[in-house]
Amino acid sequence: MESGSARESVIHCSRLDLHHVSPGELIALDEDPSSADVYSGNGFTNPYRVLMEGASPVRWRAPQVRADPTVNKWFVRWMVLRETKEIVGSISFHGPPDGRGMLEVGLGVHPVFQRLGFAREALLGMWQWASQEAGVRVFRYTVAPENTASVALIDSFGFARVGQQIDPEDGPEDIYEMAVSGFLATHGGG
Repeated sequence: MESGSARESVIHCSRLDLHHVSPGELIALDEDPSSADVYSGNGFTNPYRVLMEGASPVRWRAPQVRADPTVNKWFVRWMVLRETKEIVGSISFHGPPDGRGMLEVGLGVHPVFQRLGFAREALLGMWQWASQEAGVRVFRYTVAPENTASVALIDSFGFARVGQQIDPEDGPEDIYEMAVSGFLATHGGG
């Protein structure tokens, strides 16, 4: 699942490569989302303008990285379709593990590529990578109850619904969690 000398640079999945966005690239995306420099030097393309238009985790992650660049290892990765070298989505943890070792993940798959298993593949890759990191004990996923596709996806991993929260932008969200030990027992490690 890893490549090169930097463990966090690329996570290899079945059809996707999850390319880590460096601190400089993340800040460049925040300052000029249309900048092709962020991905063009990596050998892949962004024809669907992922992270360039619409809602993007960059607006939350860039300030965190400006304050402490070391937290970037947990942040944004391009979901690159290996066969075509096209970016089809992005995935990111919300921050480093909290006091109880919890990591929350968020992802977006461009509509053209939804319902093809890419979200499942990217989540599996991210969680397998994170399960090998010190201090990570719980995985969290939040989703609007009416998002039936995402609810079915998280249920398929065996996560338990542990509560609900009100997101200031997205409204009510169900909270799903799974212990890393349970994840590894069911889905293995990287």
